[in-house]
Amino acid sequence: MSKHQEIWSWSVLTFRLSTRFHPVLSSSLVDFLRNLFSRTLGLSPGEKVLDELSLEGVARYMQSGKCKSIICMVGAGISTSAGIPDFRSPGTGLYANLQKYNLPYPEAIFQIDYFKKHPEPFFALARELYPGQFKPTVCHYFIRMLKDKGLLRRCYSQNIDTLERVAGLQGEDLVEAHGTFHTSHCVSFFCRKEYTMEWMKEKIFSEDIPKCEACNNLVKPDIVFFGENLPARFFSAMKQDFPSCDLLIIMGTSLQVQPFASLVSRVPNSCPRLLINLEKTGQSDFASSLLGFGGGMDFDSDKAYRDVAQLSTCDDGCLALADLLGWKVTETNCIQALHHQAQCKAWSAVVGDEFSGVTNHASPSGNLMDESGFGRCQETVLV
Repeated sequence: MSKHQEIWSWSVLTFRLSTRFHPVLSSSLVDFLRNLFSRTLGLSPGEKVLDELSLEGVARYMQSGKCKSIICMVGAGISTSAGIPDFRSPGTGLYANLQKYNLPYPEAIFQIDYFKKHPEPFFALARELYPGQFKPTVCHYFIRMLKDKGLLRRCYSQNIDTLERVAGLQGEDLVEAHGTFHTSHCVSFFCRKEYTMEWMKEKIFSEDIPKCEACNNLVKPDIVFFGENLPARFFSAMKQDFPSCDLLIIMGTSLQVQPFASLVSRVPNSCPRLLINLEKTGQSDFASSLLGFGGGMDFDSDKAYRDVAQLSTCDDGCLALADLLGWKVTETNCIQALHHQAQCKAWSAVVGDEFSGVTNHASPSGNLMDESGFGRCQETVLV
């Protein structure tokens, strides 16, 4: 079978599978196949959109005036320096440290069917990782700085820790692809009564299993479990944002969870893609690329023309990029008073009334803090 025939056979299979099982892919199948044919058959070889496939090349591109609509895709790796474990790191990841919950397999703690029968492990874990106990990282503040400079189109986050909001991003700046703790709902299809974050927080920390006051079924935070649909806004915003993206920055994600991982292939062919992660990810072989899985990132082949991998922690990668851009990095406990006030406001929205009415004052070391001692930012921040 010739190369052309092989590609055509895979294309037919892709169409049949995608229309049945992969609505995200089927909605953009024509674009995907056009890109595939042009790249694989050499019909229109990708012209390099960066003068150098390096972090320095990305920085020069950002300074060229061509970069005005940046999308960030982020995962658990951007929050590990805040003390929140990621999911899959051997030995230290969340899935590697769930033995005390006696799960049949680690992912069961986020499986909706398992949760309905055995909610105790999830709520015990929720007490440990509940939003409001951690502070944003350098990476979170770097994303905030992109917004402040008018460069951020949107941040698509897999995280449920709300640290993007604490760092100062607003709802319109975010797509929380895997849901949020801000609201909760009864799991009963016939009830779906909504509950506030304060109500859920009280239940979790009193070690009560949250039960619906209307029908006595379980109440679950509006985070997306395996087996549940992603929020509708994920799909509507995706269609609006990605066609006009001119720089995609991917940080702290393994790109193993669909459909989030497939977003990397939805930007235009001319859009550079920067991965900041401890290891390369998002690469795929021919078959999985054709099925739309993994994103088809190409860092090393002779056809590579737009993908850059910065192998480091997310914080170190953001600091290195900020330095190349000439953005000032200072060793201080707050960005500035205005950002501190915005953070306190965000904290108040996240964790409740204990942050209402706080006033700023300086500690003996000159660091801004509030009366309760909360609101102090990561030591290394960006201004």
